[in-house]
Amino acid sequence: MATESATPAAAYRLGSSEAVPARATQDRIDIPEFAPSLVPDGNFTPDDRFLDREMSWLDFNARVLELAEDPDLYLLERVNFLSIFASNLDEFFMVRVAGLKRRIATGIAVPSAAGTSPLEQLEQIMVEAHRLQSRHARVFAEHIRPELAYEHIHVVRWSELTDQDRDSLTAMFKEKVFPILTPLAVDPAHPFPYISGLSLNLAVVVRNPVSEKELFARVKVPDQLPRLISIDGPRAGSIPGRTARFIPLEDIIAEHLDLLFQGMEILEHHTFRVTRNEDLEVEEDDAENLLQALEKELLRRRFGPPVRLEVTTDINPSVRELLVRELGVEESEVFALPAPLDLRGLSVISGIDRNDLHFPKQLAHTSRYLNESETSKAANVFAAMRRRDILLHHPYDSFSTSVQAFLEQAAADPKVQAIKQTLYRTSGDSPIVDALIDAAEAGKQVLALVEIKARFDEQANIDWARKLEQAGVHVVYGIVGLKTHCKLSLVVRQEGDRLRRYCHIGTGNYHPRTARYYEDLGLLTSNDQIGEDLSKLFNQLSGYAPKSTFKRLLVAPRSVRSGLIDRIEAEITNRRAGLPARVVIKVNSMVDEAIIDALYRASQADVQVDVIVRGICALRPGVPGLSDNIRVRSILGRFLEHSRVFCFGNAGDPVVFIGSADMMHRNLDRRVEALVQLASREDIAELMALMNRYLDPGTASWHLDSYGRWTRHHKDDAGNPLSDIQSWLLASRDRQRSGTRR
Repeated sequence: MATESATPAAAYRLGSSEAVPARATQDRIDIPEFAPSLVPDGNFTPDDRFLDREMSWLDFNARVLELAEDPDLYLLERVNFLSIFASNLDEFFMVRVAGLKRRIATGIAVPSAAGTSPLEQLEQIMVEAHRLQSRHARVFAEHIRPELAYEHIHVVRWSELTDQDRDSLTAMFKEKVFPILTPLAVDPAHPFPYISGLSLNLAVVVRNPVSEKELFARVKVPDQLPRLISIDGPRAGSIPGRTARFIPLEDIIAEHLDLLFQGMEILEHHTFRVTRNEDLEVEEDDAENLLQALEKELLRRRFGPPVRLEVTTDINPSVRELLVRELGVEESEVFALPAPLDLRGLSVISGIDRNDLHFPKQLAHTSRYLNESETSKAANVFAAMRRRDILLHHPYDSFSTSVQAFLEQAAADPKVQAIKQTLYRTSGDSPIVDALIDAAEAGKQVLALVEIKARFDEQANIDWARKLEQAGVHVVYGIVGLKTHCKLSLVVRQEGDRLRRYCHIGTGNYHPRTARYYEDLGLLTSNDQIGEDLSKLFNQLSGYAPKSTFKRLLVAPRSVRSGLIDRIEAEITNRRAGLPARVVIKVNSMVDEAIIDALYRASQADVQVDVIVRGICALRPGVPGLSDNIRVRSILGRFLEHSRVFCFGNAGDPVVFIGSADMMHRNLDRRVEALVQLASREDIAELMALMNRYLDPGTASWHLDSYGRWTRHHKDDAGNPLSDIQSWLLASRDRQRSGTRR
């Protein structure tokens, strides 16, 4: 998922800092004036110092939508952002909205850190979600669809087709669609059928010509087939100037309902879609076999309660009423939208191979420290790691010639004695898993810590765990009650009369496919202290070592929060002593109240604090007396910003950590996370310079204000585009490589 967006001129009413928040004009809840109170240490702590995390997430998805709205972006990339927005919102309902409904149903009324009860949060979410989904549909209908048509790419209805087209699609329907359809009737003998989550369905009303009785039936649109069917062949869209037409699969099914209900009169049909609670709940303490317990819960997930019903705007009120009643949803949970529903399906169009409508193709380069430019053979990763630490920045640095090569070479190297690896998510044809299997079959000791509770990847990870076990890999599932989210590899190699440890610590998953479009950092190192730390951490994860202490790592849930707060407090001390002090944090989410309060204290001590956050941010910047010295920026674009970086001025001798942890309760309290402190002054300087580039006024970004409003800054006062940091980094890698060749 690469995610982002721009707000049209009307999206926010800009004015002085005293102006009423513009959200009031968009059915958003007004943010009250701040009411600071003085606590004994002299710091101001307003009761409303935290933004609501759920509304902040919706703001994040609105930024994704802004990118779809941006006429300066490549058209098919805008289509992709429309699809991403839809997918993101689905997950939000399946997890966050479902969680709120569960809390309300069980009577849990504990307010959020922002001071809102679960019921108030749910009401606010529904208002904003309705607004965003309507806006999303309008962007497609009024902007994207006409612009696609201009490029000879059309989303058409059955009525727009020629007789020849209809004959061809009818033949396709009979051969590939009809055999897998299952119409389900609703009558005294057939109760209302179960509607699976995220499935697209046709509500069909038929009449028996003999009895004149009207009946209701449901037909599921099969998700095994493409959502949009190409009429003009698979390659049509890739040829500029040649017409490429796509028709929604449900339209084809609707035109052939008479084949499904032979002898009945088709009166009407309507499209609808249900979203269900699909979060998992597994009590590990009570589960003798975690794999079996999780597989059972995955089956239950399909039957979670509904949290959203999407219907087309032209639906018959009586059919709508029937769906609402039978599904048990509230009226506020019904989203009436123009057809077609489920714009995730636009990924079919965004995948069209039209170079002129996509970002320019980009080739990841091998890190300059792994680049054997004078030879055709791959670099010896171990030799390179002995020379120096290697800081990797994906996707600008190739994953396949660095991390993947590290593990593949380890698997093939007869001197390697053991490999230990965490796996949170990986690809379906993972060379990482293949390397671990090869190593085990070669007689090496291989440990794989597979996190089978990685949300929505549970079944895939169960399959990988079993495949690894069958190959002789020692597979473990971490610590009861904690997800293992840290990204770690440890290779133990015999070198002379000693064993040497080689390590990789990253911010992203060992996933070769997502490594091509997720922005992440990683460290390849043979540092003895880090090797010792990783050995201790793997022993803690696979065995019993709860009192392990670490020299170069901060490890959640014990020391990430406390370690970062200690660093922030040290910056406060330095500032008060007149020494250089600064805090820069780049994360996906900034929610944890203790971390945010520490940043507020730093701001009040006149420490400059900068936060770069892709998604949720509960921190309010720029509040007088509270956060005057805090700036919050967000970068969204071609690549999904995923790295986590923590920089501290440290009286002129900067300290930098990278790792897997976001500033959220789940990361700091309920996951095993690891941050590693960089040692190389060159690497530290490189990351500090990179953070400054992210924060530069000339870099395109979104700015957060004290009311929680995000404003896109992507053009200067003269209307010229600001620098896109991702494009700049791609160009810098190209320059770096050409310099290496010279």
